[in-house]
Amino acid sequence: MFDDRPPKGIIFDLDGTLVDSAPDLVGACNRVLKVLDRPPITLQNGRRWIGHGARQLLERALTGKVDGKAPAELLDEAYQHFLLFYGEAICLESKLYPAIIQTLSSLQENGHRLACVTNKPAAFTRPLLDAFDLSGYFDPIVSGDDLARKKPDPLPLQHVLDQWHFSANDCLMVGDSESDCSAALACGMPVVLVSYGYSQGRNLAALGPDAVIDSIGEIVTMSG
Repeated sequence: MFDDRPPKGIIFDLDGTLVDSAPDLVGACNRVLKVLDRPPITLQNGRRWIGHGARQLLERALTGKVDGKAPAELLDEAYQHFLLFYGEAICLESKLYPAIIQTLSSLQENGHRLACVTNKPAAFTRPLLDAFDLSGYFDPIVSGDDLARKKPDPLPLQHVLDQWHFSANDCLMVGDSESDCSAALACGMPVVLVSYGYSQGRNLAALGPDAVIDSIGEIVTMSG
């Protein structure tokens, strides 16, 4: 994967990779739907619909379809409600996935640079990371509205490479979704996907990652 060289830098996705945030995302989404007099969505569907940012989640919730299109005015109204509701309850039921702290600590101790690149709005990214004492592991932290384009565009990953002065093959992207994989491949960066996250029901191996893993701790061995 790295031509017998360990990666200098490792870039992590947030939702579905480090944190199982679906319960709070779906909870806020359902509060929005209640205000709009729409039926709630199930946690199961919410898990399948997360991965392309909050507006996409809301659009899917409003239409009940993965590729549904909601009226722009309705979506804008829903998003404003969501910003309020999710901001009030960003970490009530969210949980770290197993072995996250141990993995990040080991990677940091082994000299790897670590970054977090997420499609989550900046207003929520650092508060969620702070809630689990994760922020100190990452520099930089890039949110979905920090740059002109977000994943699956490679721009956020290239932004990290520019800051680190690393090439794409010096680094590894770790994520859980097609957006993560597409961004990394477009950037020319090796990519590993975790099997436990928000994959929208896709066959992860078919997306073309270098590996699909069941535990984040496998990254330590791969990067040693």
